[in-house]
Amino acid sequence: MTSSLLMPRGGVRAGTAGRVTTGGGTATGDAGSVAPTPILDWRHPNVASLVRRIGAAGHSGDASGPARRTEALRRAHRHIAAVIRPVYSVQDERPVSQVLRRGRGSCSQRLAVLESVARASGVATRVRGLLVDGGFWYPRFPRMHRLVPHQVVLAWPEFRIEGLPAADHPCTPWLTVSELFGDLHALSRDAGGGFTNTGAETLFEALSRTAVDWDGATACPATGASCDLSAHVLADLGHFDSRDELFARHGQTLRATARLLAEPVLGRRSAGV
Repeated sequence: MTSSLLMPRGGVRAGTAGRVTTGGGTATGDAGSVAPTPILDWRHPNVASLVRRIGAAGHSGDASGPARRTEALRRAHRHIAAVIRPVYSVQDERPVSQVLRRGRGSCSQRLAVLESVARASGVATRVRGLLVDGGFWYPRFPRMHRLVPHQVVLAWPEFRIEGLPAADHPCTPWLTVSELFGDLHALSRDAGGGFTNTGAETLFEALSRTAVDWDGATACPATGASCDLSAHVLADLGHFDSRDELFARHGQTLRATARLLAEPVLGRRSAGV
């Protein structure tokens, strides 16, 4: 069994059990926001410098349109993937400015960087909280299963892009990070298959080439890995205006003491090899 000693006090989080359907869970905050938060500290000079380098600055009311705003987020994703080294950091509450200073971060931390760039550019964000089976990460820790928490709290970003065509985006005006690079059904047809959580590719990188489907709505070609990751979802925790609110309500994956002990090792261990 996986280690429950590493979990925050209280153990199992509440949520919608079983398979998840789009829009499920207990929506606690679906308006989103462009405001800075302790994690999404986009007013910090480190973040402002990144936004200038990417060229993503703008205003929510400008005439750039949904296609240009989506492309700006894609450009930001590619830049973040290139300049922030993937590691197994367990400090989900680390401010984005510190992630940029260190030049390394977990998938969760790099997603937070993308959210900060969006907010700094006038695009509101929110997150969907997912409780994911720890076994999803077993392939990356083949000899350390006992130390992998049996539940992982995942903050999955969404971006408010006004003007998205409803025919292509049923959750308009919200664009999930899963669909940042295209419709899930189109992405699922990629010859490379789905995301395996093994090898050099991390979840953050996988977004640009394949469907990352937590709701069981797609199917990759039979010759590759599955795009349907819904079997790994234990509960849908709903929507939150920020990842700060999600973690404040449901905690991080590991206890504070476990994070303190694990971070010096995992925070430097490359996830991209």
